[in-house]
Amino acid sequence: MKLKPLGDRVVLKFTQAEETTKGGIILASSAQEKPQIAEIIEVGPGGVIDGKEVKMEVAVGQKVILNKYAGTEVKLGQDEFVIVKQSDILAIVE
Repeated sequence: MKLKPLGDRVVLKFTQAEETTKGGIILASSAQEKPQIAEIIEVGPGGVIDGKEVKMEVAVGQKVILNKYAGTEVKLGQDEFVIVKQSDILAIVE
C-alpha cells in the first residue's frame, strides 16, 4: 500500500529522535521531544488550490524542517507518516 498526497500536501517520515542527551542521559520514549526534521516520501501535484496557483517547491528524498505541531499522523503497516501542507514546511536541510 502506498500513500499518494493530493493538492499541496506532502508525506513525511520523521528521522529517528535522539535517545540520549549530550551528557549521556538515556531518555525514555515518553520524554523525547517530537522531531522536527523529516524526510519527504511523496509530494502532491500542486495545482490550483483555493483559487491560487500552488507550485510544489520540494521533492522526494529531501530532508525538511516543519512546524512543531503540523500535520496529520498516519500509521500504515509498521511505518508511521505525517501528512502536511507544503506551507507547514519551514526549510529544506542541505
